[in-house]
Amino acid sequence: MKITDELLDYVGILARLHISEEEREKTKEEISKIIEYMDRLNELDTRQIEAMSHAFPVKNVFREDVVQPSVDREEIILNAANKKEGCFKVPKAVE
Repeated sequence: MKITDELLDYVGILARLHISEEEREKTKEEISKIIEYMDRLNELDTRQIEAMSHAFPVKNVFREDVVQPSVDREEIILNAANKKEGCFKVPKAVE
């Protein structure tokens, strides 16, 4: 595949890259090398290889929900620098 200036401009727009005039030839060569490598990979026979979605086995890590007692709210609020009606009072973050 020949990398043209138009294709390079289009890829630059999609990738939101600014490619200077000095970088254009080097970038075209690098993209050409990447495409050549991908073409070589496409020549491999992968019919006997099972498709996978992850490099490592994925397993369910969920656990049962068990209700457990928590720390007392009044005990937590004792550490607050500012409190109001049983809650932490903090400075306004949004005007």
